[in-house]
Amino acid sequence: MANKHEPDDECDVLVIGSGAGALTGAYTAAREGLSVIVAEASAHFGGTTAYSGGGMWFPCNAALQRAGDTDTLDDARTYFHAVVGDRTPTALQDAFLNTGAPLIDYLEADTDFKFAPFPWPDYFGSAPKASPTGRHIMAKPVKPEKLGALRDHLRPPLGTERAGEPLPDGLFGGQALLARLLIALTKQPNTDLRRNATCDELLLTDGTTTGAVVIQDGQRRHIHARTGVLIAAGGFEHNQPMRDEHAVPGTSRDAMGPPSNRGLATLAGIAAGADTDLMSEAWWSPGITHPDGASTFSLWLTGGIFVDEHGDRFVNESAAYDRIGRTVLDRIADGQMTLPFWMIYDDRAGERPPVQSTSVPMGPTQDFVDAGLWHTADTLDELATKIGVPADALARTVDRFNTFAADKTDEDFHRGDEPFDRVFTEGTSPLVPIEKGPFHAAAFGVSDLGTKGGLRTDEHARVLDTQGQVIPGLYAAGNSMAAVSGTTYPGGGNPIGACMVFSHLAALDMAKHRGGE
Repeated sequence: MANKHEPDDECDVLVIGSGAGALTGAYTAAREGLSVIVAEASAHFGGTTAYSGGGMWFPCNAALQRAGDTDTLDDARTYFHAVVGDRTPTALQDAFLNTGAPLIDYLEADTDFKFAPFPWPDYFGSAPKASPTGRHIMAKPVKPEKLGALRDHLRPPLGTERAGEPLPDGLFGGQALLARLLIALTKQPNTDLRRNATCDELLLTDGTTTGAVVIQDGQRRHIHARTGVLIAAGGFEHNQPMRDEHAVPGTSRDAMGPPSNRGLATLAGIAAGADTDLMSEAWWSPGITHPDGASTFSLWLTGGIFVDEHGDRFVNESAAYDRIGRTVLDRIADGQMTLPFWMIYDDRAGERPPVQSTSVPMGPTQDFVDAGLWHTADTLDELATKIGVPADALARTVDRFNTFAADKTDEDFHRGDEPFDRVFTEGTSPLVPIEKGPFHAAAFGVSDLGTKGGLRTDEHARVLDTQGQVIPGLYAAGNSMAAVSGTTYPGGGNPIGACMVFSHLAALDMAKHRGGE
């Protein structure tokens, strides 16, 4: 399609989205001398990053090395290739692996960026060259006042946004990463940050992407991008028809991305001829079910076991969340179980489930009881009746697990065998017996951290068409891009890290080819 409309605005680079990846791309482009417009669909900057821990999986980066890390890039490459396999191109995987450490060098050359290690074991601890301490860093905390007026425009954490908790006194995790990016970006010349600006159409001239249509304040504005357009607008987890079309399990109700993640920019890319991949995929997790029906990303279990409707354990409850979520979904697909599944635990810590992080804070206990989501009984037989599982099976399951707990060896699912299994128990066994009545059960479903299917790209983040050819001027990163990790989740910080890397590579490529050079 040809663009014959006179532009309402012009820039060198138009960035769609405002999560850590989008802002990294915008910052890189601006620092390389390009003028930038950032178009955020919602009223707040930050995307899914604002809800996250803000971790980045970047092997051999300077922050890790300052702490004495002796990892090698060859070891990290061995691990990543072993876990991801050939589901995504090797060149794409290597671009991610090779760019993370140089990106941290690039950012830390600016004093607004400060990073520190956050030990977080790789998620496949038995894979070759897995790191027991991880390849994971985080941005150092930031005082909110450093953001100035932008604090009001930064998407708040989930506890504030969905549960009405007060804003934290400091900016930590994803909030700190976003704050540092925003502070650094606003110091660059020729940057324009826009909110409530939704992109649903790309502009093409003779097959080259030359801009986009952005709806802002009810007006459709044609933005001419002289060098390129970067789509880093998150996934489509809150577009239920799109989820249904691509057979993404679960529902938008259980997705943890912001409501504005509807995939409109991704659809615009598809309409422009882009190829896609991994469209049925997401970043999965078990999710405790709340009285409103939503199941939210949950981890940091300090006790309990998961059982299905047959009263049987089916998974290592301390495994990385995506691995648990995928196990549940595979079993559902095979007809082996249905939702909900149940956490069974005893009364050693009281009635509330031994889950220390549920993303959206748990409300009053009675609300869960009234909704039929939490049950209590003096005996396991009575508890089994309340949750509709065979009493004899549940008793056998708990008795067998208690034997494993006594021996500190899980013969069925190897809970505790990998470093990540022990990250929340300070290195001790996560096998906690279920023996102190009354006994409890809490309902769980499957949550997601966002879809991970999107536009197919090359190693420079350039979007490819259905013939495998580059669409000039169009780039993608993050959950708008088909994930470099394929169907796996190699380690904490992989989604944000990959989003930042490919946005950075996109901006560098645009800087290299500015003005059609």
